Amino acid sequence: MSERVPVLRIGQVLLVSIQTDLDDQAVMLLQDDLAATVVESGAHGVVIDITAVEIVDSFVGRMLATIASISRLLDAQTVVVGMRPAVAITLVELGLSLGGVRTALTLDKGLRVLEQARAGAQGEPLSAFPAEAGSEGVGPDTAAGR
Repeated sequence: MSERVPVLRIGQVLLVSIQTDLDDQAVMLLQDDLAATVVESGAHGVVIDITAVEIVDSFVGRMLATIASISRLLDAQTVVVGMRPAVAITLVELGLSLGGVRTALTLDKGLRVLEQARAGAQGEPLSAFPAEAGSEGVGPDTAAGR
């Protein structure tokens, strides 16, 4: 029997932290568990943390894209966080663009992406998380002092 990947709830966001290589059965269980949890919780976002994933193949890439598609159909956006450079390079070499999947370097930044997307969809100002020092989250004209 495959080990289940836990799906944790943080407010209106679900967090999936992949800590081991997933076999086909584990992926199917994750997809089912995540879809059910999105529906039950009414979550508007899903963060998939792949910080521990060192090796990726076309199966893992398709899994991420499929989970994002399922979430999107259930009115939740997906952000993949913690992607290592080697994983990104491999996905590009495999021709997997992960369409519809947003990415962020860290969990904190991934949560910000979801919050900003949610606020923008509801027409609210994007002030839930103030911008950090520097020009992050600021348009190029503003960053250039124009």
